[in-house]
Amino acid sequence: MTPEPATGDSSIGILQRWKREDSLKRFSLGLRGVALFFSLISFLLMASNNHGDWENFDNYQEYSYLLAVSIFTSLYTGCQVYRQVHELSTGNNIFRPTMAAVVDFVGDQGIAYLLISSASTAIPLTDRMREGGDTVFTDSASATITMSFFSFIFLALSAIISGYKLSSHT
Repeated sequence: MTPEPATGDSSIGILQRWKREDSLKRFSLGLRGVALFFSLISFLLMASNNHGDWENFDNYQEYSYLLAVSIFTSLYTGCQVYRQVHELSTGNNIFRPTMAAVVDFVGDQGIAYLLISSASTAIPLTDRMREGGDTVFTDSASATITMSFFSFIFLALSAIISGYKLSSHT
């Protein structure tokens, strides 16, 4: 038996796969870009939430944890966005593709869990403070929690894509 000559069907399949992979890269970049935006807003809101006396974020461990996770998230997503923009614009990979797939998946998962953890520790404290009345401090804390939650949503979606890319990586 002689192998059959290659037909146009195999090249169409390859082109479709390349388009799908390119779309996933761009979608992942978009999700991480939005997560970066929300994490930066969260960081700025909490860092500026100092209103004197008991209304300073650094008086509360929950808010300090939320700020630390926001900083870490901003750094991680900023580096990831830079790496992806570099790879899309130049076509050169900074890391080997297998290493990048693992780092993307583990990083997205880890940061997403940290985000939801920090937001969920700050919610009860903010709720207790709001029982005594709403202030600029509690409003800023609520906005920070909301921005962290939005950042979590986008990084969780990015983790799903990272997981798909890792599992389908050849």
